[in-house]
Amino acid sequence: MIVIPAIDIQDGRCVQLKQGVKDSASVYGDDPVAMVERWTSRGARRIHVVDLDGAFAGARVHGHVVEAIAAAAGEVPVQVGGGVRTAESIERYLDAGVSQVIVGTRAIEDPPFLAAMAERFPGRVILGLDARAGRAATAGWDETSETGAVEFAASVADLPLFAIVFTDVERDGMLTGVNAEATAAVAAAGGVPVIASGGVRDLDDIRRLKGLGLAERELMGVIAGSSLYEGTLDLEAAQALLDL
Repeated sequence: MIVIPAIDIQDGRCVQLKQGVKDSASVYGDDPVAMVERWTSRGARRIHVVDLDGAFAGARVHGHVVEAIAAAAGEVPVQVGGGVRTAESIERYLDAGVSQVIVGTRAIEDPPFLAAMAERFPGRVILGLDARAGRAATAGWDETSETGAVEFAASVADLPLFAIVFTDVERDGMLTGVNAEATAAVAAAGGVPVIASGGVRDLDDIRRLKGLGLAERELMGVIAGSSLYEGTLDLEAAQALLDL
């Protein structure tokens, strides 16, 4: 299991939002590419990137920045989401050196699209499953669907997805603790490796996830954003704990 630093891009800057609210950004740097170098120099084994403006717009906005991030990351895999709604967007990111592309809103609203993309790009597509009170959130988390997160995870169990990024929207950016129980439920239902996200604060959260006793094929990693930027979690210490 690995700790995956998050680099969220809004207006060209590295930020973190609270519960996905567009105007709640805390700015942590003006150079997202430099942030990649910061995390890889500290041992990051994967980088999570979100084009926040793209997520709200429903189309790629910072594609050129993401391409520069992928180049700067070198051999470290980069996964990217935010506004990925077409096959062309996926293909352009993969051609630019991104390892996996996250499909969220379009996947929930159009499950056949997710299935088609998973089959077309096996092992290169991640389902972005964002939940508010157990229901899938879409459109940059502005909307909440009637689709249950666990039920949707179960419905994609047979697809050749790389992983599911499961985010508890209500905890995201709040440093209130990861929703380990919901993460475990999604992992049990999906049959696809899960990456936990939302609310990670400190080593206690890492211990909580590790304590679930899930294999890597069930829980492959955890995304940390605000905790790393605010200094409540140390990347190297967290990874060392998981490596024990």
